[in-house]
Amino acid sequence: MEVIIAEKAIAGRRIASILAGKEVPAQSIDGAQTFSISKEQIMVPLRGHVMDVEFPPQYTQWASTDLKQLTQAPINYLPTANAILKYLKKIAPQISRVIIATDADREGESIGLEALRAIKAGNKNVEVKRAYFSALTEKDIKPAFKQLRPFDYAFADSADVRREIDLVWGAVLTRFLSLSSGRLGKSFLSAGRVQIPTLALIVQREKERKAFEIKPYWEVHAQFEKNKQSFAAEHSNGKFWKKEEADAVLKAKDPPKGVVKKIAKKKRTLAKPLPFNTTGYLRAATAIGLSAGNAMSVAESLYQRGYVSYPRTDNTVYSKTLDLKSILYDLKKISEFALDVEKVLGQKQIIPSRGKETKDHPPIHPATVPEKSKLNALEWKVYELIVRRFLATLYEDAITENVTVSIDLNKQPFVAHGQVFVKKGWKALYPYSQTQETFLPPLAERNTLNLKKLEQLSKETTPPNRYSEGALIKLMEQNGLGTKATRHNIIQKLFARKYISGPKSLIPSTVAFAVIEVLEKNVKDLVKPKMTADLEKEMDRVAAGKVGKGEIVDSSRAALLKLLEKMLLHKDEIGNEIRNALREDSVLADCTVKGCKGQLIMRRGRTGKRFAGCNAYPKCTNSFPLSQKGTITATNKLCEECGQPIILLKFMKGKAFPTCLNMDCKTKDEWKKKQAEKTAVTRRKTNKK
Repeated sequence: MEVIIAEKAIAGRRIASILAGKEVPAQSIDGAQTFSISKEQIMVPLRGHVMDVEFPPQYTQWASTDLKQLTQAPINYLPTANAILKYLKKIAPQISRVIIATDADREGESIGLEALRAIKAGNKNVEVKRAYFSALTEKDIKPAFKQLRPFDYAFADSADVRREIDLVWGAVLTRFLSLSSGRLGKSFLSAGRVQIPTLALIVQREKERKAFEIKPYWEVHAQFEKNKQSFAAEHSNGKFWKKEEADAVLKAKDPPKGVVKKIAKKKRTLAKPLPFNTTGYLRAATAIGLSAGNAMSVAESLYQRGYVSYPRTDNTVYSKTLDLKSILYDLKKISEFALDVEKVLGQKQIIPSRGKETKDHPPIHPATVPEKSKLNALEWKVYELIVRRFLATLYEDAITENVTVSIDLNKQPFVAHGQVFVKKGWKALYPYSQTQETFLPPLAERNTLNLKKLEQLSKETTPPNRYSEGALIKLMEQNGLGTKATRHNIIQKLFARKYISGPKSLIPSTVAFAVIEVLEKNVKDLVKPKMTADLEKEMDRVAAGKVGKGEIVDSSRAALLKLLEKMLLHKDEIGNEIRNALREDSVLADCTVKGCKGQLIMRRGRTGKRFAGCNAYPKCTNSFPLSQKGTITATNKLCEECGQPIILLKFMKGKAFPTCLNMDCKTKDEWKKKQAEKTAVTRRKTNKK
């Protein structure tokens, strides 16, 4: 009997149906889902990882476990999907060959190895093969199963190296920070070898913003007219740092005439974009409103259903074997893309853009055409983004004509800029990248222009922007932090542990500042990207078979122990600084009791429920109940109705909304009424279905 192992049920069903040439129904045998392809071939899908890495039970107690010993603790692989593993062990003696058909990346290889271990426990001599594919389509799956490869144990080991190292580092760092600061239970302080340097990048940017010195400056703008067509120009100096110099320019309006001194024209080529690798895709998806985690989740769903290629790749070069025209002809079937596809196919030659070529999966591209009705709004949004990027990479470059006009206004130099498309090219197919056109009237040297308006604008320099998720993912890639498969998860963890807030700009919390600053002071190497990036390179060496898994894990444990010893020397100082930051971070407002100088802070009662209470207790007993769900932040505003503090309350999938702390306030009743109305609407929609 031949057994095929897929990573998840949805992928398993699709692969089985392609190989069988028909829809294959699922069967449940001993609690494991299977698909019977033929009498001698079955598909057994997993549920992602079916084994998890854990320490032995004696290391589970945080307070009683010596952290130095934890750095050297043994690691067990424990089953998380018992029914599937038991079934594989049961049928192992009947298996002649097993084909691992999990996702073709490190994680997929590791997942396949977990199933393989269960089978080999009952059949050491089973033949093992690997099917590699980049899309769950017939034209990808069938050739992959005809050209099976050896299973790559070193590749699987490189993924398990990361799992083991992340377990040890995460456990030791999290326990150290949580125990030293007294932040335990649900409020523990999470940390990890990639989390910390990533958080440090966000904190560093916030420090740059706080240290930024705002300076005033002035600009002088003019509006000229020629042949009844007006256009804008600005003083050639750009920024004036002294107001009196800008004021002097305003005197140049008499007489209100300008003279064209010089006209320079230049054509500019706007090269078509590169194909999507994972980082490029996530940056584009976050730019249109998705979170990085959500963007990856949707892309994975589309991949598992066969609509797009595998979304984890570093490649930005389409392989020569990828039939681009076949994909284009398929896309013509979708009315929304038909005209744009015709433009691409109408070229004399289709020459795709090229970036960095790697040996892993091809760039992310559409694989098959879905019925729009089978996708929800978010899935269609992502599918359209991937399709339009694919089309843009195959179409011609855009060309603009840029005109620079030098104008003399009574011996004051002004400049006007015009830009028009000579050829829209790929810009016409990819609306996510827009270039503004600026039209100027026909002008010639020595033309006299009427001055319609001359104004001075007062402005200030602005600090560097906070990172967006897309910008941070790009920065993580540049610094070697994480992988294409893990970077979005790292950012989600920072959100989940309340180290950062967003959604568009990533803002570090007071606790994030405290954690990074205290670690920078005592264990600088931990917050720098270099050590983490070096570990990633070591994992690549494991994948290449140049070094064994155990050697890298042991080396990493030794490095962690050295850092821990430094941290333990400053344990009290670290704990105090974090505790102070936690207190500051929990302040919701000044106490509203007359004469009290205390502050209302977020606290937890004996039952674990949170409430707002005055930190001057027991002298002041002012307190308010709080919602037990959602994220609460201060606003520094008071309710117009009752004078009590307003807070922002944000639930996982909703927008933050202001609410009064006073439960008896009239605004509370209005909010409750709105919530009841929303619930009633939801129920009506559900009943209609």
